[in-house]
Amino acid sequence: MLDALMLKWHTYITGLSTGDIIWLAVGLIGQTMFMMRFIVQWIHSERHQKSIIPVSFWYLSLAGGLIVLAYGIHKAEPVIILGQLPGTLVYARNLMLIHRGKKLDAEQENL
Repeated sequence: MLDALMLKWHTYITGLSTGDIIWLAVGLIGQTMFMMRFIVQWIHSERHQKSIIPVSFWYLSLAGGLIVLAYGIHKAEPVIILGQLPGTLVYARNLMLIHRGKKLDAEQENL
């Protein structure tokens, strides 16, 4: 079964143009970044022995989401586009709220 899958992938990749291979790599990089956010969150939570979402989770979410969104737009894949677009807005907004909160905390410390 694994041999059949490897043969399909080989056939698929050898039929791609250089540009398509580059876009495939971009999509895979984005998906890897998106997946890494869960590993970062898990490690962070384990260190603190409670569920905590570190700021890096949101940066990885935004970067990975935007890259996968770009891939989806390039491939004209509505499932990918519709799956990633709303999330990127949420990730960006969470980062804005985090930075606003830090700024307010810093201002209150200076009072």
